[in-house]
Amino acid sequence: MIFDPPLVPATLVQRYKRFLFDAILDSGEAITGSCPNTGSMRGLTRPGSRIWMSEHESKTRKYRHMFEMIEVGDLPVGINTGLPNRLAEEAIRAGLVGDLGSYDEIAREKKYGRGSRIDILLSSPGRAAAYVEVKNVHFSRVPKLAEFPDTATKRGTKHLEELGDMVEAGHRAVMLYLVQRQDCEMLRICADLDPVYALAFRRAVQRGVEAYAVKCRVTPFEIRPCGLIPIDEPGIAAL
Repeated sequence: MIFDPPLVPATLVQRYKRFLFDAILDSGEAITGSCPNTGSMRGLTRPGSRIWMSEHESKTRKYRHMFEMIEVGDLPVGINTGLPNRLAEEAIRAGLVGDLGSYDEIAREKKYGRGSRIDILLSSPGRAAAYVEVKNVHFSRVPKLAEFPDTATKRGTKHLEELGDMVEAGHRAVMLYLVQRQDCEMLRICADLDPVYALAFRRAVQRGVEAYAVKCRVTPFEIRPCGLIPIDEPGIAAL
C-alpha cells in the first residue's frame, strides 16, 4: 500500500490513554492525534522518537493526525493495527503465502467460531474454505528477531482455539503474522510474556492450524509485504 497523501513527520512527546499521542511537528506546532493501536506498543513509545503520521480532513474525526509508524534508530516500524488485514490480502494475492493465492474468492470479517469474526475467509468451489486470522507484529528485543505477542492476549489465545475448531470441522485454518518491520529474519512466539498463548499456539499447530509470518518493507512512503520468514517454534518447519 502507498500512502497518499504522503505521511507527515513529527517528534513524539508521549503516547497515552492507549488511543492518543502528543507530538511536535517540524514547524514547531504541538498537536494531539489518534493512535490506531490499543496494545502495549512495547519498545515503540520512546519520547523524542521520529514518527510519521497520516492526515485526515474528515469533519467527523476529532483528530486530524493519525500515528502510522515510529523510527527505531533509522528503521521505520509500522504500528497501525488497522493495516495488517489489507497487507495480508496483498500478500495472499501476490502468492507470498503458500497456495492461499489460488483461492477464487477473498472475503473479510465474516462471523465464525464463538462470537468472533475471521479476518480473511478464502473460498473456491470444491475446496475446503480457509479461515485466516491475521496478527500485527512490531515487537523486537533481539536483532533480526520479531516476537509475538508483546503482552498477554486472551483474545489471541481464543482465536487460536477457534482456528483449531475450524480444522476439526473439516475446514482449513491459517494463523498469519504480519511483521511491520523489515529488519527481522525470523518470528518467535513470545512465551516469556504470555506462556498461555505460547501453549495455545503449539496446540493449534498440533490440531492442524497452519502458521506463516510475512515480513514487510516499511518506509514513510509505502508498506509492502515482501516475503515469508520462518517461525521459531517447535512443530513449525522453516519456510
